[in-house]
Amino acid sequence: MPRAGVPLRRRVSAAIVLGVAVGSVVVDQITKSIAEHSLADGPVRLVLGARLVLTYNSGAAFSVGAGRSVVFTVLASLTISVLTAYAIWTRHRVAQAIAFGLVIGGAAGNLVDRLFRANGGRVIDFVEIARWWPVFNWADASLFCGVALLLLLSFFEGGNERHRS
Repeated sequence: MPRAGVPLRRRVSAAIVLGVAVGSVVVDQITKSIAEHSLADGPVRLVLGARLVLTYNSGAAFSVGAGRSVVFTVLASLTISVLTAYAIWTRHRVAQAIAFGLVIGGAAGNLVDRLFRANGGRVIDFVEIARWWPVFNWADASLFCGVALLLLLSFFEGGNERHRS
């Protein structure tokens, strides 16, 4: 079992990155398919004002750039390609590999919607936690959690580097 601070072998690291990314895309696409079929007749109320509501987003997160699906398709494709190449050729610690997998899987999940679903290049969103918060999906949550984890790890790693000097 590798120690927490020791980078994994490249193949193990790449397997974790790709496994988490593929798993995230699979869960994302399954939940979107369920949402599309189950929420077609209207929203489902949950607790504390949260609800499941079917929406289609042609923009990026928070509907920024609505109507520019082609731009986001190209940007997502480039981002996924660059991050995947970096992530599989670099040795990572377990948490870093998981974080990269979440980011890649989140971006890829929404890209699958834009390219392969008959939504006019729009992404399916269906989770609304509050009326003032934008509706999102598993891919968005995966992407957010991956970026948050990478930032958190960079703070800890930066702190460790200072203490070693």
